[in-house]
Amino acid sequence: MSNNNTASATSTWTGMVTVEDTALAVTDTGGNGIPVVYLNGSYATQKNWKKVIADLGPGFRHITFDERARGKSKTSADYSFEACVRDVDAVLAARGVEQKPILVGWSYGGLVAVHWADRNPDRIAGVVSADGAMPWGFTDEENIERIRKMFHKMGPMMPVLRPFGLAARMSADQHADVNIELNQLCAALAPVLDRLTGPVRYVVANGANLGAAEEEMAAVRESLEPLLVSNPNLTVSATVASNHSKILTKDFHAVAEAVRETAADQRGASNR
Repeated sequence: MSNNNTASATSTWTGMVTVEDTALAVTDTGGNGIPVVYLNGSYATQKNWKKVIADLGPGFRHITFDERARGKSKTSADYSFEACVRDVDAVLAARGVEQKPILVGWSYGGLVAVHWADRNPDRIAGVVSADGAMPWGFTDEENIERIRKMFHKMGPMMPVLRPFGLAARMSADQHADVNIELNQLCAALAPVLDRLTGPVRYVVANGANLGAAEEEMAAVRESLEPLLVSNPNLTVSATVASNHSKILTKDFHAVAEAVRETAADQRGASNR
């Protein structure tokens, strides 16, 4: 693993972190505040976090990065979920993060965050999930075929969609594979959520999502309710009016507040 870094006058570090056969575009504001690592939606980029970071301000160490084939990061032979989990470790190691971080994930990033927390319970301060990491997924053959058809239909438009975080530098089949794997992992998520021992705060949106109607998204969100009862470490910090796609632009303050609550819990635990 190697770094190619550039430092700005404000001490913010931007550069590429080499991982396996690829390189990830990373930004790290540095400082002594609690590290907050932001994990993007399936095809989104680190720029989606600008409003959350601005709301939180300089009291935190903000670390963002583009996943493989997203944003300014390089392509790879591996776009699997496990590769995304490994990339969290790679970024933390490359940036020398020793303090326990808060992982903040939107959509797909929320799933990555809770899996990383499950595997590293002694290394994490907490998780904030923005409308992600819920135990419900489309796994039947009809919906798998629907996902494949949707991405093949979007194929010619993907270069146009990339700047909006709706596509990556992948083929239509690779996009579909990522989405199908996401649904399968969400459908099997309940045991992971039930055994988490650290704080996980949800900010839950209303409305539809790309490829999923409002009624389907309501069922996804309702699937979380039994876990809120069985595991007191899981809480809903806020339910907001914006839909899944707009939560980081319309309700960024609610996401930032959930980070502040998690940081306050970590400080309180450190003082006990």
